[in-house]
Amino acid sequence: MFVVLVDFNVEALHQQQALNRLLEDAEAIRAMAGCRTFRPYCDPRNNTHVGVVHEWDGEAAFNTYLASKSFAELGLSLRPLMTSAPSSRRYDAALLIADA
Repeated sequence: MFVVLVDFNVEALHQQQALNRLLEDAEAIRAMAGCRTFRPYCDPRNNTHVGVVHEWDGEAAFNTYLASKSFAELGLSLRPLMTSAPSSRRYDAALLIADA
């Protein structure tokens, strides 16, 4: 499994707008081949934080997402709202337990 954690900051007044934009595309991204989860969220203690947890079958599936229209359109919408460069951490992980 390929896990990606993305975090970025926006002005507090844009936090909900950024989260809503991610949520608009969430269902379509989750339907992409190899996507196990795409979970946008905000830190409840930080009104400028927005993040996304990704789980993909592998790096190739994630790279297909990076080349997708959805990713490009999200970038066009979100980058102008960001107050600094996003943080992206990628992990090659093994699933140990998969409780329902």
